[in-house]
Amino acid sequence: MSCIDTIQAYGLRAIGLGERLLPRSDFTLCDQFVLIGSGMIWNLYFGLGALLLGFWAAIGMALARNSDNWMLRKPAEWFIFIFRGSPLFIQFFFFYALFTQLPREGIPINLGVVSFTAETSWLTRAWGGALVTLFLNTTAYAGEIFLGGLRSVPKGDLEAADAYGFSGWKKFRRITFPTMLRLAWPAYTNEAIFLFHATTLVYFSSFPARQQKGDALYYADYFASKTFNPFIPYPILAMYFILLTLAVVFIYGAIYRRLNRHLPSNQRTRLRPRPQIVR
Repeated sequence: MSCIDTIQAYGLRAIGLGERLLPRSDFTLCDQFVLIGSGMIWNLYFGLGALLLGFWAAIGMALARNSDNWMLRKPAEWFIFIFRGSPLFIQFFFFYALFTQLPREGIPINLGVVSFTAETSWLTRAWGGALVTLFLNTTAYAGEIFLGGLRSVPKGDLEAADAYGFSGWKKFRRITFPTMLRLAWPAYTNEAIFLFHATTLVYFSSFPARQQKGDALYYADYFASKTFNPFIPYPILAMYFILLTLAVVFIYGAIYRRLNRHLPSNQRTRLRPRPQIVR
């Protein structure tokens, strides 16, 4: 089988398209690149899904955390404290155990006029349950990051907004929100990088890979166990994540430059992401 045939057969195998059976012997370098790259589709799904959902949830969490109303502030404080205080790996196991304990037939919901059953089986699968776990985790971390940006907004900017007659939503949309993003964006870039790296933990969690439709680490481990040579599949996996990290730095750097476009050139700082070694 040529490399072109391998791409056609296994390029989208991770999402159920193409050959159903994995190669059993005579593994080529192309086989490993293609299948591990196919598994990266799931890592992208987990990372992008959690980032897109968690971005807005984190902003809401930061606003609640900064609120004077204790009914909003206290739940946000405890949410952030619990998810930042416990390891992500433990959170995967906890939520899988929680989701499997939900009634198999679903959760009955009675609205008085009408009653229905909410389906819960999707939460025990990786595409649902693991995404929820990553979403909650990044919401807590990013919420604290945005809180720091929110509290660092210069008072002079807010006083100038008041002088111009800005108040309420207009003041937040035009002054507070963009300044908060600009100040928090470098740290949030690190969170995005870490989140994509953390998607590899899904393989070790209890969320099952149905019909061998696993993520990139699933296929890398498959080749390592079959060939007894981890020095080919794992460096390939690392290369894919390095390329993904470069893409994140490029995209977030472009956004950061746009957030700073109004500043004089001598006041603009370069985005310098520093991936976290220990969280």
